[in-house]
Amino acid sequence: MKKYKVGIIGCGGIANWCHSPFYKEDPRVEVVAVCDIILERAEKFAADHFPGAEPIKEYKKLLARKDIDYVDICTPNYLHSEIAIAAFKAGKHVFCEKPDAVSPDKAIAMKEAADKAGKRLMIMRNNRFTDPSAYAKKFIEAGNMGDIYAGRCAWQRRRGIPGAGGWFTTKKQSGGGPLIDLGVHMIDLAIWLMGNPTPVSVSGNCFTKFDKTTVSDSDNSKFGDSKAGGTFDVEDFAMGLIRFDNGAVLQIEFSWASNVKKEQRFVELRGTKAGINWLNGDELEIYGEDNGQLTDFRLAGNLTDDGHRRNLRHFVDVLDGKAKPCFEPIQGINMIKILDAMYKSAQTGKEVLLNQPKAKAKAKAKK
Repeated sequence: MKKYKVGIIGCGGIANWCHSPFYKEDPRVEVVAVCDIILERAEKFAADHFPGAEPIKEYKKLLARKDIDYVDICTPNYLHSEIAIAAFKAGKHVFCEKPDAVSPDKAIAMKEAADKAGKRLMIMRNNRFTDPSAYAKKFIEAGNMGDIYAGRCAWQRRRGIPGAGGWFTTKKQSGGGPLIDLGVHMIDLAIWLMGNPTPVSVSGNCFTKFDKTTVSDSDNSKFGDSKAGGTFDVEDFAMGLIRFDNGAVLQIEFSWASNVKKEQRFVELRGTKAGINWLNGDELEIYGEDNGQLTDFRLAGNLTDDGHRRNLRHFVDVLDGKAKPCFEPIQGINMIKILDAMYKSAQTGKEVLLNQPKAKAKAKAKK
């Protein structure tokens, strides 16, 4: 059994709560170095989770270690592509937290660097690995949904702004607000369940209405480092529509703060044979028709949404040659194109075209 030596870059909340449990339980991996721009945080992270790991302040010093097989990037969004490209140049595989990057160009550059190095790039898509997601995927691939022609997905928070005033709410570092923070999760799950159709247009709006609130009812607001009087130049609410090359549409909604009853995340898909409702990672309902009767079916049992550990385990399985990757970088590129187009649509008030032949796109633009 090959043992992979790993370097974790970024020792904040997501590394502590969602990544470290996997590295403690899988005998195929060993964390040999941890890195954070705040050295004391790296030292505490190592002491708490991986006592034998070397705490490092500069990520380039970590990448210089010849013994590291892959890096796990858990930094603020704007550093994802920079560190990933440097890691590929250093001959490492890369697992990276979402979002893939803060712009389509940077996401493309990550894929090109991985291809050139002949190394594996995988971005966290933890919601694909919950029990309800696995069941829904098999149900759909068996043809039980028929033609999936429409859907909607959302992650709605009542009050759950992460790290207000810090990097989460600073567009230069985060790339945006809940659209890029939460949208990646639910949009990806919806598109994956739909069979990965290609997005061809996006329209929507973004709002900032709760940048002054200090109220929170969500544990997710504990992510990031808050800074009193800091920057808040991103949206706290986004709503839009994605059209795909197969004619299907997907309505999207994401909020860090909005006056709804409670926090929830869901993916609803409508097919000609059945519809599904994926809710909060541990529920799945299916609505259909059988022998002239409407039917409702709810997945039972002790369902888990322990997707982070399963996603990391899948990555190691792929490196071992035991699994085919369920995520390919082109899916990440299309994701960032969607988010970028949504922000452009919100600024211009117009629908933004994607992935279309230039002549066709120009013809539509003239109309």
